[in-house]
Amino acid sequence: MSHQLQIIACARTPREVSRFLEVSYGIYNGDPHWVAPLLVDLKKVFSNDNPLFQHATMQLWIARREGRDVGRIAGILDRNHLQAHGDHAAFFGFFECENDLLTSGRLFQAVQDWARQQGARCLLGPMNPTTNDECGLLVDGFDSPPQLMMTYNPRYYVDLITAEGFTKAKDLLAYHMAVAGSPRERLDRIASKTRERIPDFKFTPVRRSTLTTDLAKIKTVYNAAWQKNWAFVPMNDAELDFMAARLKLLLVDGMAWIAETPDEAVGFLLTLPDYNEALRPLRGRLLTPKIFSLLPYVLRRKYPASCRVVTLGVKEQYRNRGVEAVMLAECLKTCLRLGFTYAEASWILEDNEMMRRLLRPFGARVYKTYRIYERPL
Repeated sequence: MSHQLQIIACARTPREVSRFLEVSYGIYNGDPHWVAPLLVDLKKVFSNDNPLFQHATMQLWIARREGRDVGRIAGILDRNHLQAHGDHAAFFGFFECENDLLTSGRLFQAVQDWARQQGARCLLGPMNPTTNDECGLLVDGFDSPPQLMMTYNPRYYVDLITAEGFTKAKDLLAYHMAVAGSPRERLDRIASKTRERIPDFKFTPVRRSTLTTDLAKIKTVYNAAWQKNWAFVPMNDAELDFMAARLKLLLVDGMAWIAETPDEAVGFLLTLPDYNEALRPLRGRLLTPKIFSLLPYVLRRKYPASCRVVTLGVKEQYRNRGVEAVMLAECLKTCLRLGFTYAEASWILEDNEMMRRLLRPFGARVYKTYRIYERPL
């Protein structure tokens, strides 16, 4: 299959990014579980409007054979990650490839050569483009579509990546649980006891109308609650604003919560409907007759069958005091009222025992595993 294989370096111009993103359509043609990302949104990640590029560099490559683009990869060097972790790591991300070891090998060679030139000593990925975005390679749970903002890939990618000498750095887990089967009474009991025990705590829903003013609180919780997590890099104000602008339309009243003491914000929960259900028929494009199937979701007349608990964090000194239970109880009331059948909690680090323990009473089970790989350069 080596006939005339070319590896082409691309710039982050709108035209070249469009070409880079188009590669996935050839890879997933006929795959019933793939959900094409909304191109108009994904392109923002590559644009200079993304504040990531104030402290990161990205290089793109496309593999082309016999007039067809058959693979792609990105190299990312994030100076904030280097500062936070001192591990001399560059990332690879946005990897897509035909089932051919030569093609994948040449793509990874391009990233490795580039990363070495940048002074990196190891390669971590996939990061699309950081741990604050979509990341990880699906290694288990190929029998259903991904939830909103989670990755998906063919099973053979595992072989392509391990053939390059990559080994497991960390697994990220996705839990599946029934909404109606959740321990609502127990949760309500814990929540009401918590409210009695800490009466000066305030629990407030984050709404679309209040998001702008809530962002400062969310940022302090996010950066403090996750600071000890593996590979975590704090987000600055500009990055959080950028992320919030992308997510604002997806927010549903009663599915995101902030916990506060009289002095500070201490907890944050974000749950989103799994709009992948609505986006799947669009194949990443808004300019299609199928856009009309999206309207009931946009107008909040219809909700998907499932939702995703995207993030749940409490500052370290306030953990194990029931704060998580109050936010979950409030969110659960909304989810039951809106008729969600099941929920996914993702992603959770495999060694995050506290979070895994919190999910056990919900009857939650691991149903998808995503892997971050590493290899020394």
